[in-house]
Amino acid sequence: MNQPRVETQREVGDEVRQTTCYMCACRCGINVHLKSGRVAYIEGNRDHPINKGVLCAKGASGIMQVTAPSRLKAPLRRVGPRGSGAFEEISWEEALETAVAWLKPLRETAPEKLAFFTGRDQSQSLTGWWAQNFGTPNYAAHGGFCSVNMAAGGIYTIGGAFWEFGQPDWERTKLFVMFGVAEDHDSNPIKIGIGKLKARGARVISVNPVRTGYSAVADDWIGITPGTDGLLILSLIHCLLEAGKIDLDYLAQWTNAPLLVNEHEGPEKGLFVRNAESQPFVIDRRTGHPAPWDGKGVEPDLGADWQGHRTVFRHMVEEYLKPEHAPEAVAARCGVTAERIRQLAAELAEAAFEQAISLPRPWVDFRGNEHADMPGRPVSFHAMRGISAHSNGFQTARALHLLQILLGAVETPGGYRLKPPYPKPIEAHPTPHFVATPGKPLTGPHLGYVRSPDDLCLLPDGQPARIDKGFSWENPFSAHGLMHMVIPNAHAGDPYRIDTLFLYMANMSWNSSMNSARVMEMLTETGEDGDYLIPRIIYSDAYASEMVAYADLILPDTTYLERHDCISLLDRPISEPDAAGDAVRWPVVEPDREVRCFQSVLLDLGARLGLPGMVEEDGSPKYRDYADYIVNHQRRPGVGPLMGFRGDGTQTGRGAPNPGQMERYIAAGAFHQAHVPEEAAFYKPWNAAYQDWAVRLGLYETPQPYLFNIWSEPMRRFQLAAEGFGPRQPPDHLRDRLRQAMQPLPVWYPPYGDEDAAFGYPVHALTQRPMDMYHSWGSQNAWLRQIRGRNYLYLPTKLWQAQGFEEGDWARVSSRAGRIVVPVAHMAALNENTVWTWNAIGKRKGAWALDPDAPEAVTGFLLNHLIPELLPGKGARLSNSDPVTGQAAWFDQRVRVERVAAADHPRGTAEPAFPGLPEVPHSGGGRQNSSKNFGKSFRKLLRLAEGPR
Repeated sequence: MNQPRVETQREVGDEVRQTTCYMCACRCGINVHLKSGRVAYIEGNRDHPINKGVLCAKGASGIMQVTAPSRLKAPLRRVGPRGSGAFEEISWEEALETAVAWLKPLRETAPEKLAFFTGRDQSQSLTGWWAQNFGTPNYAAHGGFCSVNMAAGGIYTIGGAFWEFGQPDWERTKLFVMFGVAEDHDSNPIKIGIGKLKARGARVISVNPVRTGYSAVADDWIGITPGTDGLLILSLIHCLLEAGKIDLDYLAQWTNAPLLVNEHEGPEKGLFVRNAESQPFVIDRRTGHPAPWDGKGVEPDLGADWQGHRTVFRHMVEEYLKPEHAPEAVAARCGVTAERIRQLAAELAEAAFEQAISLPRPWVDFRGNEHADMPGRPVSFHAMRGISAHSNGFQTARALHLLQILLGAVETPGGYRLKPPYPKPIEAHPTPHFVATPGKPLTGPHLGYVRSPDDLCLLPDGQPARIDKGFSWENPFSAHGLMHMVIPNAHAGDPYRIDTLFLYMANMSWNSSMNSARVMEMLTETGEDGDYLIPRIIYSDAYASEMVAYADLILPDTTYLERHDCISLLDRPISEPDAAGDAVRWPVVEPDREVRCFQSVLLDLGARLGLPGMVEEDGSPKYRDYADYIVNHQRRPGVGPLMGFRGDGTQTGRGAPNPGQMERYIAAGAFHQAHVPEEAAFYKPWNAAYQDWAVRLGLYETPQPYLFNIWSEPMRRFQLAAEGFGPRQPPDHLRDRLRQAMQPLPVWYPPYGDEDAAFGYPVHALTQRPMDMYHSWGSQNAWLRQIRGRNYLYLPTKLWQAQGFEEGDWARVSSRAGRIVVPVAHMAALNENTVWTWNAIGKRKGAWALDPDAPEAVTGFLLNHLIPELLPGKGARLSNSDPVTGQAAWFDQRVRVERVAAADHPRGTAEPAFPGLPEVPHSGGGRQNSSKNFGKSFRKLLRLAEGPR
């Protein structure tokens, strides 16, 4: 019997090269198939620890980034007015000479007049080191408008955080609760994890105003009112305390709950009571006497009252048992019934205490106490931008960590687990450095974690030392800086004027700024002398983004498959809770344009400027390029960007530079891991075996055990300053704000944006990134545009019906910052007082090599135009940010929504419709991917990707 011959598989290429994806922050391992030297296909690397072969739409479509028509093709110098698109191509030598001519005088006279800020790059240990050696205090990356509340809230509380710092114990957790988690970040590991939970019947709950993605597959969805997550969390804590469902032993041994809080009036009130050695202590419940907090065999008394001083635990219980935290008191504001809040608290308690687990693994803690097993609470949480991007986001992140702590579910089996190089106490991090001295580097790194007002970055007159006002009284804990305020502050000359703005991969004229329409004007406005208020702008990007037209000098970057990169333990590693991990990228294809890896360009500039660490004693360049730096640079003796194959190739973590290190990584699949010993896998902050392993690996020089901070002394020190104590005092107009925001126990206060509701803006407005888009460059991608080439403003049923919206209608959306007119769609699974849209779909005409009639440029839109960068009427220029960290409060936004019938909007274009950007020289040689010829362009790109036939 003849059977038909079916071709089940075809070789898609003639060579496979393994590297690391760059289409989101997962940094998955990928196999890049080449055909005749061109990228033909990208698949997941099954051996990679992060994605285990799983690859999302973004990763698979990376092929389209390498062939994108918008790729910049050569250095450019502006020859017309900013925004005119008038550029001339120049050589790399001309470009570098121009940059040096601008930067060298600044370094020699006033290095603070350079502001160097980078976007979503993954080389921040290099860029920060470069800026430190230049000597400018004005450096930061994108975290200030993305995730600093999450990072700082976690590090100040548990020594790690959500986001990239840890993950749930996917193998053992029985209840998983997500707060504000969208699908763009860490998507493959979360998808894999949720799949594991579903397969074994674990329960998944999502708390989010919008039900998409992960929320859509959750067993339960709680459609909370934006900005009230902290209120809900503190109510859950109230219920658990009320029921006595907290882990008392965990609190006594591993947190500062048993430390005594000074109750005496004066400059020490609210700080910990200390002994003669200036050490906090506990009361041993067996003796009733003071004992060292780290003493072997000590049994701390959580309820102690000693000489009129009470424990943190007693303060905490008293605060959260107040009636104002009861579910009945918060339900209406949260948009969640009191019954459902109590039900969720009961679910948490049942999973943590009735389904408790234990691993039979003996271990020894840092005090020298021996433990026969590792008890676990199989409850885990994850949170992201949904709770972080509010002006109360720092305290909300702290509240969620407190909830985990009370359940005993951090660093225990079944709970939330930290990834090396975390956990780290605050004391293991640097404080920020800022003193600019002509011709000299800073004395330390720009970014860090302040302990008290003494660590603020202030000039002798008390003014902020940084252009973004990071680490000032306005935003004391701004561990990632405030990138969203660089342009507005530089334009206003507040606190001073700069000369050169140096940006990398930061689309600040469009979707990475608040009040984008006004920011575009700031970039082109001149002073009375006719000169631009921001005199010079250097920009590096791989693509013709909206920002390119506003730069004076363009340094074209490579795409991620054409470059070396280092995903480092010094920066943003790819660790797992059971293993430290790092990875590389390398040029799997060579660029076909006059472009250079930005990091190599940065090192070249550093050598030309004679920056310390970048030149040899004779003044010659120390590093050939970024790859050479990755292999040979040492941040500390024996510790460099990559931990694997050091020394003779057999050493991990510590060891001399190995000239063959990059080749070893490439041969190993572009990644390396160092596994945590089994006895060290849990209880990491207190586990002696883990601490010793971390020192051997080079994560820190000495063991760093510490207690989780329920009560934050650094925050209390700022409160004391606001109350008038101490030599460093805040401005009077910030005292009340500091008293409220810097409370040492996690609190909730209304987001600042809620004030706009009283002025006719009652509706919450959010943006969210989809699973198939991450960087703004995704919506130029020929494959991804087929999935999501348009965005709508999604309206809840209550609003849709109240105004009589119909399919095809538009909406006029207003805020105190502006107005937009946009297409709308109905969505039932949405908080009834909230509207939202996908972020970064809307594009400005003329950018990204898209045709003028591309849907992204015609009906696509941003909410950014509605979001003010400053708070209203405060008597000073205060950023629209969290008052603790300076994180951009994107999600505080309040708007008014009015129906515009389809018949009344015949043009069918989103407003505001900005004039199209003139064409910038790019690889495409013309506009691509219009809505009319999309299919033709798509097929052409496919043929290009397949290579010659």
